[in-house]
Amino acid sequence: MNSDFPRIIALQRKERQISQKQAANDLGISQALLSHYEKGIRECGLDFLVKIADYYNVSCDYLLGRTPEPEGRTLSASDIPDDDGNNSMPSPEVVAFNRKIINNSISLLFSLAQKAGSITLIKEISSYLMLNVYKLFRIVYNANPHNDQKLFSVPKVVANDDASAIVSMNEANIKAASSGVPIGENDCVKDAEVLYLTTAILSQTYPEYSSSLLNLIKISEESIHKKRNA
Repeated sequence: MNSDFPRIIALQRKERQISQKQAANDLGISQALLSHYEKGIRECGLDFLVKIADYYNVSCDYLLGRTPEPEGRTLSASDIPDDDGNNSMPSPEVVAFNRKIINNSISLLFSLAQKAGSITLIKEISSYLMLNVYKLFRIVYNANPHNDQKLFSVPKVVANDDASAIVSMNEANIKAASSGVPIGENDCVKDAEVLYLTTAILSQTYPEYSSSLLNLIKISEESIHKKRNA
């Protein structure tokens, strides 16, 4: 039985503020049967999958959890536009500044990982960053009690701790890989000299990103000093 289908069809109904009784009536089934579908007690047939996809105007792949986009579109790397933090938006200047230095610093970090030639380093950095953004988004999402938790497949009670556990493993693997220590099947940086950095090297090698990274370091360390001296 597909574990995503019950969660997603319930989420779609609730996001549209349609009662279970109304949805069942529209779909031509009993409310009890729809309830069983939404709870994962019963598995529907192909005909109903197509019918409910049409009802919510989403793709079957989305309902089955095969793509995160309701339209069924699957993004590739070439589909994602570069974001330098300069998008026009009605936000305070400081927000735009912080967004830019974070985006550019991440770009520099990935450039370093690619230069180091370690697949493990790139994968672990990606996972580390994605999970931390995921954690932050769930915190913001959970601020409103009316936001439906069925958006997520991982229960709220364990999501943060589970993500934090993986982030800790990511950090450990990043430390090992960047230090030239292969763990299990992971590769590592074979020549630490490729990661030798000075402000001059940063500025010369990454002229479009170095200023942002240096600002990020400064702001971050000022925050650390302030907290420690408070």
